Amino acid sequence: MNNKLPQITIFFWIMKICATTLGETAGDLVSMTMQVGYAVSSMILFGLFLVALFTQLRAKSYYPFLYWTVILATSTAGTTMSDFMDRSLGLGYANGSLILVSILLAIFIYWYVTERTLNVNEIRTPKVEILYWLAILFSNTLGTALGDFLADSSGLGFAGGALLIGGLLALVVLATFYTRMPREFLFWIAFVLTRPFGATFGDLLTKPSEKGGFDLGTMGSSLVLTMILLSCIAYTTWENTRQLKVVNR
Repeated sequence: MNNKLPQITIFFWIMKICATTLGETAGDLVSMTMQVGYAVSSMILFGLFLVALFTQLRAKSYYPFLYWTVILATSTAGTTMSDFMDRSLGLGYANGSLILVSILLAIFIYWYVTERTLNVNEIRTPKVEILYWLAILFSNTLGTALGDFLADSSGLGFAGGALLIGGLLALVVLATFYTRMPREFLFWIAFVLTRPFGATFGDLLTKPSEKGGFDLGTMGSSLVLTMILLSCIAYTTWENTRQLKVVNR
């Protein structure tokens, strides 16, 4: 099976933040603005995730738009799944985060025991691809629960939570360039942390101006994030095509 994943560059992380932030605003749009509730919206969005994932699994190579559609679906479903666990089931942010960490660790342990690697740059078997997407789904769900815990239950608030997450991401960047820590470990740490980091960006877009936001609302924020994400996908696709032409000359 051909490798069906994008290169891990700065544009990957920009698109990941945009996609997960869009998932937050779109998830809120379905569950709150449309008032269908967390349980119903979780079932709807998880169903859409399964449809997108099935299409991705059937693909023979990397298709940027399809890949980021699945990422967006995991983020949107993860937002409502986290809210359902924390609020509808009454587990709370801390217990919800602990459960999600346990599930994610179980996925990684099984992945490593059966494959002897957690390499995210080479996904070439259907089983590993399914494990990869399960890890993506629960990473985004964990990121949502963790962000809500830091903002609402830890006493740090939105600003304090944003500073903490930003500081942790900075440490991950430094560790990537100046240590020999396993790159797979750092990738998944960054993947989880960019979820609440993106949620802070989403709050900035949606909050009213008197609270320091841009007052775009869930609909306006979703449109802005969609435009940024599509622009990055278009640019990276063009750049990859250009590089292939140079190599093939």
